[in-house]
Amino acid sequence: MSLAGKTLFITGASRGIGLAIALRAARDGANIAIAAKTTEPHPKLAGTIYSAAEQIERAGGKALPLAVDVRDEASVAAAARQCAEKFGGIDICVNNASAINLAPTEQIEMRRYDLIQQINTRGTFVTSRACIPYLKQAANPHLLTLSPPLDLQPKWFAGHLAYSLSKYGMSLCMLGLAQEYRAAGIACNALWPRTTIATAAVEFALGGAAMMRRSRKPEIVADAAHVILNRPARECTGQFFIDDSVLYEAGVRDFGVYSVEPGATLLADLFIDRSASAPPGVTLEFLR
Repeated sequence: MSLAGKTLFITGASRGIGLAIALRAARDGANIAIAAKTTEPHPKLAGTIYSAAEQIERAGGKALPLAVDVRDEASVAAAARQCAEKFGGIDICVNNASAINLAPTEQIEMRRYDLIQQINTRGTFVTSRACIPYLKQAANPHLLTLSPPLDLQPKWFAGHLAYSLSKYGMSLCMLGLAQEYRAAGIACNALWPRTTIATAAVEFALGGAAMMRRSRKPEIVADAAHVILNRPARECTGQFFIDDSVLYEAGVRDFGVYSVEPGATLLADLFIDRSASAPPGVTLEFLR
């Protein structure tokens, strides 16, 4: 499996899971458009589009850093056009950019509500829409979104309704686009981690250092994405994948290498139900 010569347009690729996906593709010799907002170093959040570009180039890929706000339709369209002009097209679009706010209904400010809807659901729609004309011309086009399986149990909405609406909106985009573009041969899928992932969102928005130690590294999601993005697009669409299940099917048996703290009991991510079968040997603590 290789993404050599493929062009990926990845939102939110300056850090975290988006950067991990970019670096995995770069090791194959892929072209990466880093579509993200951060152009200046942040006091708490590591990485800018320029530092990400340097890492991608060192890993063996070609990088195009693009300052993009996924809430801005014109910004996204211009970035997709720049990417296609530089690299000769777009083979893969990864909707990774996302905002998190787990405040309950009466506590969340409406400006925060609007922000997460605009970045998550609307941003996914806008980015997908901008990339689809280029994906139609690709040999094995993939559109992959980092969003959860569609499980409509009330427990996934109570307590953080605003956030759940925004993430399920991303998944609904994939459900609809998979059918809309099935005849065009564009694979439209969602990917979600079984466990919490050691990113800034976990460190600063969820549980701090204690939760980070019980999380997996972003590389597990990147490796799962790599498997999906190498599959024949016409044979792989409309799916809601879980990272370690994808890797287990691909032959991976040692998942300990992905743990931040080897041997620690992992925490199940939001939207992962107890009934969802994990690979043998994977032990989780469920908060719900």
